[in-house]
Amino acid sequence: MCYFIVSLFSYFLYFNVKLKKVMHMFQQNRYHFDSYVNWIKNNFVSCFISLDLIFLAFTFLMFINYKLSTIIFFLVYLFLYLINRKDLKKESKKPLVVTARVKRMFFTLYLIVIIILALILLDFDIYFVNIYYLILGLVVYLLYLLIILINLINTPIEKGVFAYYKRKAKNKLKDMKNTKVIGITGSYGKTSSKNIVNDILNVKYNSFPTPKNYNTPNGLMLTINNYLDKFNDYFIAEMGACRVGEIKELCDLVHPTYGILTKIGTAHLETFLTQENIQKTKFELIESLPSYGIAVLNGDDELQINYQLKNNVKVLWIGIENKNVDVLAQNIVLSNKGTKFTCVFKGDKNKYEFETKLLGKANIYNILSGIALGRSLGISVEQLIYAVKKVEPVEHRLELKKVNDMYIIDDAYNSNPVGSKMALDVLSMMEGKKIIVTPGMIELGSEQDNLNKEFGKYMYGKVDEVILIGKKATKFIYDGLVESKFDMSKVHILNDVKDAFELIKKLRENTTYVLLENDLPDLFSERS
Repeated sequence: MCYFIVSLFSYFLYFNVKLKKVMHMFQQNRYHFDSYVNWIKNNFVSCFISLDLIFLAFTFLMFINYKLSTIIFFLVYLFLYLINRKDLKKESKKPLVVTARVKRMFFTLYLIVIIILALILLDFDIYFVNIYYLILGLVVYLLYLLIILINLINTPIEKGVFAYYKRKAKNKLKDMKNTKVIGITGSYGKTSSKNIVNDILNVKYNSFPTPKNYNTPNGLMLTINNYLDKFNDYFIAEMGACRVGEIKELCDLVHPTYGILTKIGTAHLETFLTQENIQKTKFELIESLPSYGIAVLNGDDELQINYQLKNNVKVLWIGIENKNVDVLAQNIVLSNKGTKFTCVFKGDKNKYEFETKLLGKANIYNILSGIALGRSLGISVEQLIYAVKKVEPVEHRLELKKVNDMYIIDDAYNSNPVGSKMALDVLSMMEGKKIIVTPGMIELGSEQDNLNKEFGKYMYGKVDEVILIGKKATKFIYDGLVESKFDMSKVHILNDVKDAFELIKKLRENTTYVLLENDLPDLFSERS
């Protein structure tokens, strides 16, 4: 039995490596059963046609003596550990976060494995060692499926934990009678809009936004319970959703008085199924506002203009193309220094000049939303002009950075059909050599291939060099480039974005602008 126990050392080394990888993918799918199962279907070969299948060879250990069997088992899993441990050291774009929930899932899984081992050891017989090894090998081979079972087992616990923190957050907000909640949602631009609104409101008030992209129930509860305090005049809650009803759930948690809807598009069409579902879900925020609340809507978005609101909340419209709005941007001047525009308020004959460090038309809409809400909350135009000038770029969202002798336009966060074209427009106005690096767009449902193809076509005349990351993911961008008659000698396909920077060093000229458009999560990676 001692040889058997010692042989398990390498098994658990490898088990731990693979478990972290599996949990990472489950977490990136937001612990959603259907999303995770779809990911498994799309990655079936990498999940199940792997070296892990070597466990089947343990059948032949019945013809080998006991001690030699334990040595073979030990060496097999030591080999698997050594060739896979680099996954632990590999820099992830969004690494596994070992939350309390993840720890509970780890505990449950290890408990099951320990029970299996205990049953084996209680009735251990060296003549059945190959059967024991087959069982253990099957466990590690099926980890991608076992994590679903573990999640199901832990569901009652997770519901209890969720209910506790939800009740705590709701009670805390209820006691903070002077803190008003501002909800921000939309298919695109939520995080940028949230940060811009926060910078604008802080010129007069003490506002606090959800950190990073904390836009789920857990993210909002964590923010309220750990960060929000009685001195905050406004709590700005970013609200994300992949399914109908999820925005309503967030509104029931924080009860917003004010709501901003950025832009309705095709993001997460894979889970929403139809654009009508997306439209309905985004308006769950606006229809959750009280009658004395204020909604800020985009007058250039047909899906917002055409929607029939089911409540009587006051609406402030912002726009650029549509002149019949409450806050209008005119005379827009874009440059590599930032943006200047004239702002016109409905009922005010004066025109006000604004300037910002931010790039792109999308950010003008976000600024207009902040201006509209800020003015309705008593911030003077002079204060608004000052605040807009001081607004800082949001990380990875059309963020212009100088790196050595090159300019990087970092738009690496979650590209979408509207934002990607706006980013190309920004790149095209720069004076110098223009390079785009992109792995394409994802989570666009049945329209994904066509939208990526259109993205490729739109590059014609706007960029000098195209670097595509992942041959499979960028196939339709490539097809769009071909169809647009782009010079295909200027198109380069790589497997890893890190390799792109070595190529850029060879392609650059005296003045070079590089647009980083999207950076796919690890679960979409094609890296070898």
